Amino acid sequence: MVQSTFILASILHMMNQQTAPPLEHPTAPTPFGPVPSARQMRWHALESCMFIHFGVNTFTGEEWGGGRENPSIFNPSSLDCRQWARMAKDAGLRGIIITAKHHDGFCLWPSALTEHSVKSSPWRGGKGDVLRELSDACRAEELLFGVYLSPWDRNNPKYGSGTEYNDYFASQLRDVLTNYGPVFEVWFDGACGEGPDGRRQVYDFPKFISVVRECQPQACIFSDAGPDLRWVGNESGYGSETNWDRMNTKDFYPGIPGRNEDLAHGQRDGADWLPAEVDVSIRPGWFWRAAEDSRVKSPETLEKIWFESVGRGCNLLLNVPIDSRGLVAPQELVSMHAWGEKQREMFAKDLAQTAHVTANATRGGSAQTDFVAKRVTDGDSSTYWATDDAVTSCALEFAFTNPVSPKVVRIEEAIQLGQRVEAFHVEARGSDGAWRRVAEGTTIGSRRILRLGGEGVTGIRVVIDQSRACPCISRVSIY
Repeated sequence: MVQSTFILASILHMMNQQTAPPLEHPTAPTPFGPVPSARQMRWHALESCMFIHFGVNTFTGEEWGGGRENPSIFNPSSLDCRQWARMAKDAGLRGIIITAKHHDGFCLWPSALTEHSVKSSPWRGGKGDVLRELSDACRAEELLFGVYLSPWDRNNPKYGSGTEYNDYFASQLRDVLTNYGPVFEVWFDGACGEGPDGRRQVYDFPKFISVVRECQPQACIFSDAGPDLRWVGNESGYGSETNWDRMNTKDFYPGIPGRNEDLAHGQRDGADWLPAEVDVSIRPGWFWRAAEDSRVKSPETLEKIWFESVGRGCNLLLNVPIDSRGLVAPQELVSMHAWGEKQREMFAKDLAQTAHVTANATRGGSAQTDFVAKRVTDGDSSTYWATDDAVTSCALEFAFTNPVSPKVVRIEEAIQLGQRVEAFHVEARGSDGAWRRVAEGTTIGSRRILRLGGEGVTGIRVVIDQSRACPCISRVSIY
């Protein structure tokens, strides 16, 4: 009888298999608004990189050199780019951008276009090349290499001549961008002052951008107006709580005066994808000065900066100036190492990986679609949980077998489909079974990282309160 029942059940199962409609695969959501380019997607994934200010100012104590410095003052006794790169990697940074030429016009590579460069210095007998040594060090430590070139040149007599100087600067760009391997970011500021004879220059940024695109098509270009990355509008180390990656780039230009709030917040309905980069120095100044050795930011301050920049969907560019020996100073080494240790400890274990993940809405309404809740913990940024187009308020729930003490939650949108969420909150379920709100925010974008501080928690719920189109969440991590 048991065997007959088993056979009958098997027959019925086969009949059902033959007559049941095939499993539906709902179509993916349509992109909403502007979306990032491939080079911008790679940049978003970097999160934190190091800025290096180094040059003749290191030896004069000035922030902005006048352009009349004698190259002979540039003579670091112990320059070691591998030390710089090892420190950056130890701190968890993923690339280095160096001031190849600051406003004083002094070039850290042996430029054939000017005598105001390392080739006229006593360092390495006039045969040295900081860019060569740093680009090699970055490759050795598996870091990316980037460059800052100031269009303002207080040394070169062509500055202020118009086309002649713009052609000169474009040639300098081409020199740097074709001789040191891949460059991940080219950093322009809009500083525009007097040249040697007091003239000002009108920069030809379309020409400069075309040189970058030709020589380093994978590099992102930073300025107030992009075209790939925007300035956040301050140099204090924080991004905006509400941070749209959208801007109308036609309304902005490098060197735009004043603190523009749109740079900080982005524009909710902007036509272009233009994410924000936060630049801040570990010291009060950008270049090294012995007088500031006691004013290096602490690991705790660096952690706060990280949460208020990377944690708000920006990328962080942390300046660590090089001292007159050509080394990262001891104060920075101690602070950066301790900060790296804090980061490693904080993010050592993702509790979301041990949780049972569910959602109160899923695209297609089936637990077997490509958009199920567990996509947020699969470690693949190309997959995501999504809802039907009409559903713009919904929730993900993470249930734990044993109580946990979550301190941080990280949420990421699938930004390849645009930025959508404009209000969310996080709830925690205590041992009494009650849900309590523990964090909240507005935009998410590439990432939102919030502190929780919960104890004895049996569940975490991420609630999307308001989204401009169906939410597409690619990752949730709980630490």
